Amino acid sequence: MLRFAANISMMYQEFPFVERIAAAAADGFQAVECQFPYEVAPKVLKAALTAANVEMVLLNTPPGDFSKGDRGLGVDPARKAEFRSAVHKAIEYALELNTSLIHVMAGIPPVNVEAARVRDTFFQNLAWAAEQLKDANKCGLIEPINTRDIPGYFLNHQSKAHAIVQAIGSPHLGVQMDLYHMQIVEGDVAKKLHHFLPTGRVKHLQFAGVPARAEPDDGELNFTYLFNEIDALGYEGWIGAEYRPAGNTRDGLGWFAPYRTKR
Repeated sequence: MLRFAANISMMYQEFPFVERIAAAAADGFQAVECQFPYEVAPKVLKAALTAANVEMVLLNTPPGDFSKGDRGLGVDPARKAEFRSAVHKAIEYALELNTSLIHVMAGIPPVNVEAARVRDTFFQNLAWAAEQLKDANKCGLIEPINTRDIPGYFLNHQSKAHAIVQAIGSPHLGVQMDLYHMQIVEGDVAKKLHHFLPTGRVKHLQFAGVPARAEPDDGELNFTYLFNEIDALGYEGWIGAEYRPAGNTRDGLGWFAPYRTKR
């Protein structure tokens, strides 16, 4: 049975952030994920998760200064100290919230820095992060993101992400495969699921309708087919619903009916 987590950074925006946890639970989600929980004290989030009886299965490392265009710090040679601080902050939250997966954001390479130095910086940062994650018994993920949503983002293709994880060779690093991003950049989604899921490197899946990033039953991808393929491939991880509802979140959950947990 497939397991879905509601992304409370995008879904349930009709509620205050912390209240989105209970709203997701009321709709049958057993888990949530979020991008940046850092405006809320971890103890507050933990209390809300416990009260709703749901897990938080994924969070992102702090992105840097989002208002100035930062989308992660992993590829900037001049900001290694900030990167390490971001990883420590994410691990602090993950330990408090019992979250096993942390998306270690690569970011946008700085201008006028050679591509080889950018690549080497990311490898060095990930190797360092893998050791911190090992000590915390957590898993870090890298995610290819499409060039439309975040122009210039360092990582765009599944093959590149998998090659990086293979090269570093740590069991505490994996790939976050978002079908929305993959369809925009690469397409051939079903074939890529069949190619990459059996490797065991994909530790988390996400999805959204394409092109609007809304509900999965609106757009060019047949998610009923894709979910069945994921199930048939024996994927046992969580699948994050990381989309922006077209209207009220609850009104758009028709796609979730076959998977909803009754409480």
